[in-house]
Amino acid sequence: MNIAERLKHWAKQIKRDGMTLWFAGKHPRTPWYAKALGVFVVAYALSPIDLIPDFIPVLGFVDDVLLLPGLIWLAIKLLPPDVLLECRGQAEAWIAARHAKPRSRSGAVLIVTLWLAVAAAAGMWLISRS
Repeated sequence: MNIAERLKHWAKQIKRDGMTLWFAGKHPRTPWYAKALGVFVVAYALSPIDLIPDFIPVLGFVDDVLLLPGLIWLAIKLLPPDVLLECRGQAEAWIAARHAKPRSRSGAVLIVTLWLAVAAAAGMWLISRS
């Protein structure tokens, strides 16, 4: 398996595991801490707005290449094995049937709110220094 094939396989696993978290968030046996992290990760992944916009050179892709896969990995590790297996099966079936990922308006709202909070904090800090 060459590097391109490995990256393609890895990207498919990340996509599947992102969808797995979507189903795990609704699963009754998912622990609250895994649910909380999973909901945040899914909202961020499905949000059309990035925390670090892609047009910023190099840094714009850090969240897509490092942050998001790392958070998905951590959230997956927090799931009980039986819940993980069941939710992965649901995710694979969903992807096979629809071939697309859903969009999250609440995720977009969360990211915009976070940006506004950061901007407000920066503005308050600048005003206090004047």
